[in-house]
Order: sequence, then structure tokens, then C-alpha cells
Amino acid sequence: MTRVLGILNLTPDSFSDGGRFLDDPEAAAASAVAMAAAGAALIDIGGESTRPGAADVWEGDEITRVVPVIERLARGGVAVSIDTRKAAVMEAALASGAAMVNDVSALLYDDRALGVVAGAECPVVIMHYPGPPRQMHARDSYADPLIEIYDWLEDRIEALVERGIARERIVIDPGIGFGKSVQANLALLNGLALFQGLGCAILLGASRKRLIGALSNEAPAAERLGGSIALAIAGAERGAQLLRVHDVPETVQALRVWRGMRDAGLSAAPTG
Repeated sequence: MTRVLGILNLTPDSFSDGGRFLDDPEAAAASAVAMAAAGAALIDIGGESTRPGAADVWEGDEITRVVPVIERLARGGVAVSIDTRKAAVMEAALASGAAMVNDVSALLYDDRALGVVAGAECPVVIMHYPGPPRQMHARDSYADPLIEIYDWLEDRIEALVERGIARERIVIDPGIGFGKSVQANLALLNGLALFQGLGCAILLGASRKRLIGALSNEAPAAERLGGSIALAIAGAERGAQLLRVHDVPETVQALRVWRGMRDAGLSAAPTG
């Protein structure tokens, strides 16, 4: 079953929707509640942009941005994931009611992060990126991006398991748009089913990404809904269990139609 993870950025500079809810926890929480009502299984809350060139945010500021919103949502029974690379932010978010950690650095940015996640026994998303932990968008070239990124994630999974994080709690993200060419991103999307061999759930985060603009006359981020839906359905078809998206109602509707068509095809009586 493919579920939707709704994006809630509490930042001034995220590439698509930065600044919309900064310093307004009531409006941010209301937006998250609306996404949950529209069908999002989780709300992924982040207080630091990971776009290329974004400045680092002090962990205290990041906590101040995310915790008031998480507390409101937890009281209302909305499931939350915390999108952060920092152990202190993970700790504060989990204590406030977050249920999952989503770390674009695969628990490599902060030396304490792996221990925090292991101790909390919570699900964790680990994402592939090509550079060192502080250079998430360093460009890289691949002889075979699918195999090389598969191997990178496999090694990282084993490192987490050795430190006490159960494999069934690990979610993998191939890192669409992080230091990868259009060709590498397309190879990952077309071959996404291969990652099922790692024995972990798969998250696909392709919503409004630069790839869509590159394939559609440089459409700006706000005009990439059609491409985002296309990639979401392609991800679901290839086995992604979580889709991280900006446009929750539209993606949920698309998934429902896709499931209806698939289920009807599977249950149709044979002819002839």
C-alpha cells in the first residue's frame, strides 16, 4: 500500500514553499490538519531548507520553528515525521510527539543522530546523497547510478542495523534531485523497483523537483503539479510505500484512481 507524506516547510527559503508558514504555528498546524484530512498518512515537518545553497540553521532556531507545530498536531492525533539532520532537533521533536525521523544525511551529519534514533526505536528515513554530509548537493557521476546507489544504501542499512536499528524500521530514499543529473534521476525512477531488494520500505521524494522543470520547458516549481503526479504514480507502480509530496489532495486522488484501475484489472473475470 502506497501512502502519502505531506510536506510542511517551516522555513524562509525552501525551494517551493519557503516562508509560507514561518513564525505562524497556528496556520502551519491548520495546513497540516487539512493535509491529513485530505488523506496524508504523515506530515513531514522541517525547519531547515535542504535546497542547493541554503544556509545552515542553528539547532535552537530549528527547534523553535518545529516544536510548537508538532505539539499542536500531536494533541490532535495527526502523525508527524521530523525532517532534520540534527540530533537535538530529533530529540525535541520526538519528545513533542513526532513518530518518525526523516534525515537527508542518512544519520551521518550529526554524530549523535544514530544513537538518538536507535534509542527512540522509531522509524527512520535515510536518503542517498553523493557528497560529504555537509555538501548534500555535490555533483557526482555514476557508471551505473542504480547499482551504485543501491550499494551505498545497502552499506548504510547494515551500519544502522549493527548499531541497533531494526531493519523493519528503516525506510530508504534514493535522493532524487540531490547532486544527480537528469539522466541519473531518470535511471533511479525507472529502476526504482530494484530497491525492494534491500528489504526496507521505499520513500520517493520527487514532488516539484528540478527534474520536472527540465522535462517541461523549465516550468517553475509552482507549475509542476502534472509532473509531480506522473512521478508519484510511477513510484507507486514500482513499489514505493511512501510518496513525499507538496500537493496532497491531488496526489491522493491520483492514487485512488490508479488503485481502482489496478484492482479492477486484477479482479476481472477471465474471458475466452
